[in-house]
Amino acid sequence: MTKAFICGVSALALTEDERAFLRAHQPWGLILFKRNVQSVAQIASLTQEFRNIVGRADAPVLVDQEGGRVQRLGPPVWPKYAPAACFNALPVSTERKAELVRMSAQLMGQDLRACGINVDCLPVLDVPAPGGHDVIGDRAYAADPERVALLGGAAAQGLLQAGVLPVIKHVPGHGRAGADSHLELPRVEASLADLERVDFVPFQKLAHLPMAMTAHVVYAAIDPAGPATTSRKVVQEIIRSAIGFEGLLMSDDLSMKALSGSFTERTKALFAAGVDMALHCNGDLAEAVSVAEACPQLDGRAAERADKALSRLAETCPPLDPVDARAQLDSALAMAG
Repeated sequence: MTKAFICGVSALALTEDERAFLRAHQPWGLILFKRNVQSVAQIASLTQEFRNIVGRADAPVLVDQEGGRVQRLGPPVWPKYAPAACFNALPVSTERKAELVRMSAQLMGQDLRACGINVDCLPVLDVPAPGGHDVIGDRAYAADPERVALLGGAAAQGLLQAGVLPVIKHVPGHGRAGADSHLELPRVEASLADLERVDFVPFQKLAHLPMAMTAHVVYAAIDPAGPATTSRKVVQEIIRSAIGFEGLLMSDDLSMKALSGSFTERTKALFAAGVDMALHCNGDLAEAVSVAEACPQLDGRAAERADKALSRLAETCPPLDPVDARAQLDSALAMAG
């Protein structure tokens, strides 16, 4: 039976130990990084073997393909895509900005789908604030929450049109964090009123999307004791209630240094908080075993959310002509210098 976690693997192909691990623990999904990508054929082989082992043809294979600094599939095999902030800087109408974001995301989605990848951890809905760490920076669409929601929604639409599920991140908002949660635990001191006025807005407006990723950030006004990922108060009162997100909620990477405790403790804490799915990315098999052994079976409400998310893979539209669409993007982005 499927377990409620997503794991990484170490290289371009599965090792025998990884095959045994996948067979034994049956993760819901697999996430890929640069260490796992070389060519279309190689990724297609890796993703197909993963799905054969877990016995699910639609088993999720995820990647962080945002454009800009965060692009796991890149040159020379795949095109370079612009970061989110570039689009808002263009001297064109808001409607045209949104259309260009949608086109860029659909092209990225087409690249991914051709390799067997069906989930992209995009769009970033964080609203950057003065003093915020550059870990978000130009990954954010704008400093205005309404504009973030508009452009982030366009990106999600483009991915769905390519047959790829979007993941909104990092709920309930990483833009004010003064530290990189990969390296340490950020603490946000903003009032609840300020968070509601700015940070939560894009997530509320796009709460209908199928999947979301938590932030490893402490929000002192909500729960001063622990980060959103392991805070029942943040998950239940903010993400599920105030923001209204009812889709599949996954953690950010459990191997990030923002979290403390053993991997068993981290995993149990996120499920106790009400998160649906654990994410472990770095391909360290010993860590992954600890995560897997602490994970519950995927059932109940979490399983319903997972199934509902996967059902949206059927929303594929006719593909964009990549030559024409990239020409439009290149022409528009050239205007921004």
